[in-house]
Amino acid sequence: MELKSISEDYIKLLQEIRIYFKNSNNSLHKARNEIKVIDYKDKSLVVKAFKIPNLFNKIVYTFFRDTKAKKSYHNSLKIADFVPRAIGYIEFKKFGLLHDSYFVSEKFDYDFSIREVLLDEKFDDREAIFAKFSEFTFSLHEKCILHKDYSPGNILIKKEDNSYIFKIVDINRMVFKELDINERLKNFSQLWAKDSDLKIIVDAYLAFMTEDRESCLQKAIYYSKKHKDIKNFKKRLKGRKVVD
Repeated sequence: MELKSISEDYIKLLQEIRIYFKNSNNSLHKARNEIKVIDYKDKSLVVKAFKIPNLFNKIVYTFFRDTKAKKSYHNSLKIADFVPRAIGYIEFKKFGLLHDSYFVSEKFDYDFSIREVLLDEKFDDREAIFAKFSEFTFSLHEKCILHKDYSPGNILIKKEDNSYIFKIVDINRMVFKELDINERLKNFSQLWAKDSDLKIIVDAYLAFMTEDRESCLQKAIYYSKKHKDIKNFKKRLKGRKVVD
């Protein structure tokens, strides 16, 4: 067993996380991984249980690479201003190899994600949200933070005092380095936004830079289209529904 926490107050929780997780009926997401909300000492916490890896990945994560739970925790500490507060992580082994692992954070009481705003053209205060989102993304990039899964469901928004607070989740895949303009623009492609919305978002982002506006807008649309084409090609191969 390996665990780490921001406070000794949560060591007992982490040691018994399997029980807390099993007893919780408040599931937020269940697919490859599962996310549940639990209550602990008058706090609402989010627990992400990572899928038990296959034998090959058990060996990789045991001896050669940090687990997704561990990376989520340490990445959260690196970018604390941009994520829900990290609590800790724990890894359990079976026959000497990684078995199951969990990452725990405080629950961020968001009102909606950027997905809802992108999908609803009549969403209240839509352009103001896009503008704040552009500013938030610029702040991430300026601090050398590249979220490798910058998809709409991973960008949470809370309205507060006529403004908006943004937090990102699902952060086990991150890159920390100086970003050039192409890497910045490619990051927006994962939003799966309509060209018209992408132009608004990127245009607001470019207001903080001195890059050529028209050239950057064209690049952003190109990267977005390329991303959609690749994803849709994979969906077609699997016989899944394609969304343009």
